[in-house]
Amino acid sequence: MIPDLSVLWVIAFVLLLSVLLDRLLLRPLTRVMREREGAIRSARELAESSRAKAQNASDEFDAKTRAARGDVYRQMEEKRRAALERRATIVAETRREIELSMRGANERVRAQVDAARSQIDRDADNLAATIVERVLAGKLPKTS
Repeated sequence: MIPDLSVLWVIAFVLLLSVLLDRLLLRPLTRVMREREGAIRSARELAESSRAKAQNASDEFDAKTRAARGDVYRQMEEKRRAALERRATIVAETRREIELSMRGANERVRAQVDAARSQIDRDADNLAATIVERVLAGKLPKTS
């Protein structure tokens, strides 16, 4: 049994067609698919890299913000402490001034009290002497 020549031609055409389909359609198609897969992988890697960079930038921003807030709070605390110290100094100086003023006022009042007492004592002595003179002058017999 010898196969018919037409079968050989069909087999040859099928082989030729499969080679042509492989070279002209399947290989370019698989190459395009691989290129797309590579592009997709590259885009994913780029997206992941961008996400990581954005996360790092966000973390860095948060850290700097926390540090800046801490710095602001520390400065506010220092200013508050300085203001309290200044206030305490002013209050202490005012108290010293008031104490000095009160001492001076007390000394002046004591001096005025002492002066008034001695004046009252002198006036009382003069008044007593005057009363004694008038009383005695009225009780003594008049000689004339």
